[in-house]
Parts: sequence; C-alpha cells; structure tokens
Amino acid sequence: MQYTNLTQTSEVIKREISTGNIAGAAIRIIHNNYTIYEDELGYADIENKKPIKKDTIYRMFSMSKPITAVAAMILYERGILNLFSPVSDYLEGFRNQKVFTKEGLIDPVRPVTIQDLLNMTSGIAYPGELLESERRMAEVFAEADREYYSGKPVDTITFCNRIGQVPLAFQPGEQWMYGASADVLGAVIEVVSGRKFSDFLREEIFEPLGMKDTGFYVPEEKRNRFSKAYDYKPDEKKLVPFNGGFLSIYDYMTPPAFESGGAGLVSTVEDYSRFALMLANGGTYNGVRILGRKTVDFISSPQLTTPKQEETFNWEQLAGYSYGNLMRVLVSPAKAASNGSVGEFGWDGWTGNYFLIDPRENLVMVYMVQRCFGTNPDLIRRLRSVIYSAL
Repeated sequence: MQYTNLTQTSEVIKREISTGNIAGAAIRIIHNNYTIYEDELGYADIENKKPIKKDTIYRMFSMSKPITAVAAMILYERGILNLFSPVSDYLEGFRNQKVFTKEGLIDPVRPVTIQDLLNMTSGIAYPGELLESERRMAEVFAEADREYYSGKPVDTITFCNRIGQVPLAFQPGEQWMYGASADVLGAVIEVVSGRKFSDFLREEIFEPLGMKDTGFYVPEEKRNRFSKAYDYKPDEKKLVPFNGGFLSIYDYMTPPAFESGGAGLVSTVEDYSRFALMLANGGTYNGVRILGRKTVDFISSPQLTTPKQEETFNWEQLAGYSYGNLMRVLVSPAKAASNGSVGEFGWDGWTGNYFLIDPRENLVMVYMVQRCFGTNPDLIRRLRSVIYSAL
C-alpha cells in the first residue's frame, strides 16, 4: 500500500519545536501491524543538547490509565473481579462513605463499584478548588506530599483508603467526572491479586509483551535515556525544566511507595506501541495473549449509559467522543470534526503524550512529548488529519 503525506506529521511537530512550544517529540504510526512512519525530533534535554531517540523514556501520566484498565480486565476474565462489586469489599476506606450535596453530607444510594472506577462515574474527585470534594482531595494529596518529603512515604493501599474517606462529589453513577478512580483501581488490583501492583503489571503485561522499559521508576542504568519534562512560561516565552511533583508523583528515581494507576508509569514509544498493538489485535501481540477478543471489544466500547453521564463528559477537545474503561471512544466523527473512524479509542497524558487505536483501519498512532499541563488539542487534531488522510 502506498502512503502519502505522512512526512507532514514531522513538519507539524517541527513547527511546534521552532516556535518554542515543545522541546522535542517522537511519533510512530502503525498500519496493518507494520510501522509505516516514525520520527524523533528535537531534544529530550535542551540544556545538554540530548536529542530525542527511539529509546527515550517518557513520563506517561494519564496514559498509565489504559494499562490499569487492562490489568483489571485480566482479573475480570479470570472470574476474580466482578465489575459490579463494591470497592468497599476490597478497601476499608470506602466503607460508610458520604456524598457532598448543597444540603450537606448524605449517604450514597449505592456503593461505588469497580465499573464506576473504570468509567469515571464514581464521584471520586481529583485535587481542585471548585468543589468541596476537590478541596478535600487536595488535602489528601498534600498530606501524602508532606509525608514523602519527611521520609515517610505512604503506600498505595493506605493512600487509596484515604481517598475513600473523602466524601464523593455526587452519587455513584450519577454523572462523569475525571478523578482519582484509576489510582483506586490500582489498589483494588493489588488487594485482589495478592501481589504488589507493580509486580502484577510486570508479570501479567510488561514481561509478556516485552515492555522492558515500562514501570513506575527509571533504574539508574537507564537514566541517561530519561527525557526532561518542561513547562512553558508564556511571560518569558520559553520552556523551563519542570522539577516538581504532581499528583504525589515525584522524581522517578526510586521505586515509589504509592504506585499510581492513574498517572505513575514511564515508558517508551516502542513499549507503548506493543501495548497498543495488543489491543488493536484483539488482545494478542506476537503470539502472546493478554486479553480475549470479546474483552477487548468491551474495553473499547462506550460505557456512559445515561444522558447525565454523557452530558458531563463535556471536555471541548473530546467533542464527538464517549468514554469507558479509562479511555475515550469516538462515536461521532462529525461532532469531532475528524476523518477518523467510529470506534477509534485511546487516551493521552498530562505531559502531552497521546495514542489512538482504530480497529476499523487496524491503525495505531503513538505520540510522545514532555510538555506539562496537558495535551495540545490543536496539535493532535492536525496530526490526526494528516495520518488519516494518508490511508
């Protein structure tokens, strides 16, 4: 098959680098299981002039979430985890929960379930300032930060039990809201499997798929491949290194006590491509089966079931999409102004990383960058339009 125009993806990225918006990035496009285009551009470390390479290691942040969802579905397939099970069956911090309302705290109409965690319909917030639940969650994360810096880091299960003690932002299942649900799911996986969350991921996903550079920290012998993260300062019109912590995730230099299923992993283009190809091929990669075909059909299908859930999944950059199993799912190309296919799915991350899987076209795209504070939707739309037009 002939592909035209794919070099334009590099031109789009080069413009972002030349304007100072990003330090560097990498892209890989895979069609019918063959890499049809890839490029590495710019710097992983501006100050030391270290270029982005094929084996550069990146912070995944929220691109950790789909991996956590797959881990949960492995236990689901084995009949160990029921998606309707209350989270309180596994984490005591979720017992006797309350819900914030205008009239004060009330009891939930039902418990938060595993399915709620997978679909972000739990009412569990992220730290923020708008809602009381967000403000209380900010206190939980700030306490974990203080404990880390005092040399007493909190572990995954303890941290998630504290999350469970924060009253919910709304009744379970009532609506959609992005929050710490995937972190709680990681703790549930640890309890249900009887294994440390990182061990479960390594033994059940990373090692079988050959994802040798994916984990919750960067070992010393690999640190020369670890990209810096950058924050853009508009007043100064330049990128500066980001050295702080975010969502109780710190320097990635040592195994963390809190293994964040929502944001904690590092990976490479090669490793994440293997994970994406496994999903694109119905749960298998290179003859290794991680999930069954019907489970992949389920994990990649829209899961928001009520008008209120759909209404509150209202991010402007995700117009035309629904949500389920910690990923977006394209349901209306017209609303998305996209030449992509219905059923395309994937997610992105706080440092700008993005991936898509299009089962109809057997297409995978993995884009890696390390610019803090979220994906650039304008850039992503331009990359997608180039890629789809080349098919």
